[in-house]
Amino acid sequence: MTYDPASANPLAGNPLETRADMSRALLALFDPLLDCFSKGSARVRLNGAAAHFDRAAADLEGFARPLWGLAPLGAGGGDFSHWHRFAEGFANGTDPAHPEYWGTVNGRDQRMVELAALGFALTLVPEKIWEPLDQRARGNVVAYLKHARQFDYADNNWKFFRIFVDIALDRLGADFDRSLTRQYLKELEGFYIGDGWYRDGNVRRIDHYIPFAMHFYGLIYSKLVDDDYAKRYRERAILFARDFRHWFAADGATIPFGRSLTYRFACAGFWSALAFADVEALPWGEIKHLCLQHLRWWRDKPIADRDGVLSIGFGYPNLLMSESYNSAGSPYWALKAFLPLALAGDHPFWTASEKVPEQAPEVVPQRHPGMVMMRAGGDVVALSSGQENLQMRFGTEKYAKFAYSARYGFSVESDERAFGLAAFDSMLAFSDDGLHYRVRETNKEARLAGNVLYSQWSPFPDADVETWLVPAAPWHIRLHRIRTGRPLRIAEGGFAIGRRDFEQDRLSASEGAAYAIGEADFTGILDLGSSVKRAGLAQKAQPNTNVIVAKTIVPQLRGQIPAGETILVTAVLALDDPAALSSAWTRPPKAPDIAALEALVRERGVTVSAIEAPGQMP
Repeated sequence: MTYDPASANPLAGNPLETRADMSRALLALFDPLLDCFSKGSARVRLNGAAAHFDRAAADLEGFARPLWGLAPLGAGGGDFSHWHRFAEGFANGTDPAHPEYWGTVNGRDQRMVELAALGFALTLVPEKIWEPLDQRARGNVVAYLKHARQFDYADNNWKFFRIFVDIALDRLGADFDRSLTRQYLKELEGFYIGDGWYRDGNVRRIDHYIPFAMHFYGLIYSKLVDDDYAKRYRERAILFARDFRHWFAADGATIPFGRSLTYRFACAGFWSALAFADVEALPWGEIKHLCLQHLRWWRDKPIADRDGVLSIGFGYPNLLMSESYNSAGSPYWALKAFLPLALAGDHPFWTASEKVPEQAPEVVPQRHPGMVMMRAGGDVVALSSGQENLQMRFGTEKYAKFAYSARYGFSVESDERAFGLAAFDSMLAFSDDGLHYRVRETNKEARLAGNVLYSQWSPFPDADVETWLVPAAPWHIRLHRIRTGRPLRIAEGGFAIGRRDFEQDRLSASEGAAYAIGEADFTGILDLGSSVKRAGLAQKAQPNTNVIVAKTIVPQLRGQIPAGETILVTAVLALDDPAALSSAWTRPPKAPDIAALEALVRERGVTVSAIEAPGQMP
């Protein structure tokens, strides 16, 4: 029998419907790590891949991150037989004389991130990992935490990490400078935009760090501390829930967007944190369903190595899409989803019957992330105004495409010198030599007018593009007005779908159109009357570029534009229905009137919050 990589997924076969199911899932995720603990239990090393920080910090990450799930399990009375390993690891990792010492923090350091999990665990289950320690070990733990907190933390969600350390120090009766806690609480307020939305620092982007970091930590804080900040965090979470629910498809998938996707089901952490904090932002049955349905979506994905250790990647092992700060232990932030295990079995999160949220409107505009959420069959698509991340690997693909899909994800490129081979899903690419290329990386302007997104951007200094994105569910329309000082080659892509072996997929390419029909999906791109002719291409994308499936096909339109002004009008369709060829594909939307779109943006357009210059938001 052929080995099925998905069979190594620790969630495989788990119904994930009850508290007991969730406990079993957590332990199944943790158990493969046991063989990787060091002799003194302070370090967990999972493989030979590296992050930008030192190996000791990576080993601490492997030790600490499981505690995001294990501490709630312990707090809720769950059975876990390895607490002694964590108590021993705490003692040895903070002991400068021990060979497994985690290393001293001497500036902004990855250890600061992991100390948040340690502070959280010390707060929730001190009887498991603090009380067994002797006085010397306790002194070392407190000294280590106090030393680290004197350094400056990154100007983003990291500020919560020192706050979590401070909550632990307070609970342990340590003496420390509480003004630093108040300072970071105040500074975090500067990232709040409104309507429940934050930015993750002074950056022009809004991603999953808002639910699985900013709100996640704020809600935990609101459960552990009773003050005005706690009240504020709860009120904002209620507002945010009303928007964030639209990021989830009926099958539990959420839209992959932005950095740190290797944290996988941490995307359910927001719903878990609502439960932990007793905040009924939506009816309990809906919160429970959104949380558990998302976990269930992951059950059949090949996300673990043969031994059950979670891999770096998203839908499968994939170092290509990873960040420079992803070590082998990084994926275990996914265990943030297990926060409800801290709750007793009679909590309404557990006693409520799961309830599928009421059908959302077909189109939901969201000004703060600069998206228009659109339902298309069983999929959710986010039309995106184009955010900015020029600091990280594939930041452009992760933030600046025209559309992101819960079902089809997005692709990163594997070679920036391969214009002819690139995927370009949900992108418009320009090349002046047929080899190198440029795409939208950042915007000069981005506006939302009703359900229409508008942006201005420049792929080259002498080329300017205006793009309008118009939902026409299940289709969407892209209208581009290009002004260039020289002729350029262009390529525009639709959505990537999974590609089968033995060339079983049906591909079609003609003038002005291309489509592909896979085992369960249809994807197509259609020219609606551009000022230049474009040729269709069913591009067999480079392997391991899409974040959800390893082999894909992307329909594209390719051509050339002259110097001067060019208008491109494109319609894109992808559905979880191979029969769409004879149904939806035969009913394309009409090309919009460019003058009407201009008037709409002029009269009703509001600037997208995510691209406001940092510091300008109230």
